[in-house]
Amino acid sequence: MKDRGLIELLAEYDTVEFWRGPEPNAQLILLWLLDHWGRQHDANPDFVVRSLSLGVRDVDPPRSELYPPAVAITPRQLKSAKRAWRAYRAPTPQSWRDLFKTNLSCLPQLAPHVRALLNELPRPASGLGATEARILQLIARGGMQPFDVFPGHQKCNGLDVYGYWEVGALLDGLARCERPAVSGLDQGPFSLEMHDDSSQFDRYERSQLTLTEFGKAVLGGDQDFRRHNRIDRWWGGTHLTNERLWRWDPETRSLVAP
Repeated sequence: MKDRGLIELLAEYDTVEFWRGPEPNAQLILLWLLDHWGRQHDANPDFVVRSLSLGVRDVDPPRSELYPPAVAITPRQLKSAKRAWRAYRAPTPQSWRDLFKTNLSCLPQLAPHVRALLNELPRPASGLGATEARILQLIARGGMQPFDVFPGHQKCNGLDVYGYWEVGALLDGLARCERPAVSGLDQGPFSLEMHDDSSQFDRYERSQLTLTEFGKAVLGGDQDFRRHNRIDRWWGGTHLTNERLWRWDPETRSLVAP
């Protein structure tokens, strides 16, 4: 397999079995892979997908009697995957939201992931996405250190849209900004350099987090975090900035345009 690309390698097989974990990012990877593969006309093995209830890295070697059945990918599903992947890469979240207007049944479990990713857009009142709001909720309980608010197995933060590095960046954004919602984060930014320095990493890990008064107001929906702090990050193909800030209202399931 050395020095060969994924598509080049897969083209040598008659059947490809793709193991997909439960995380939204795993669904996005599947959409990307199916979209890319659907455009390759010179080689086209049969695709089957096995949807797992645990992250793939947590799964033991296969024992077929314990795992969900493999589902064959049809031309209709390839077409739906292409439409969904194009929607996620669009310059606004509107096409992704409009997936709810289509029949998503041919791509199992896509619908909840569509909603989960929309929930990560800033909310109308607080300006926080779902993971940011969950971080503040956990810190409000008291006695929290940074890694207590990271998602993981048997941890209080059950949201799994973002991984390790993304959550570290979100916590940085709540604590290391113009008007912080979180105090007590003694080290940062959350970078490879910090991880490579044992003393910095130890200080970060031992930080005692609390909400500022502003953070309490944001959590309660009385203050808009984005009116006081900059945002400059990507949500799919949408570039979120303060001047171009798309929001999502989970109560009405509607987008709020900039």
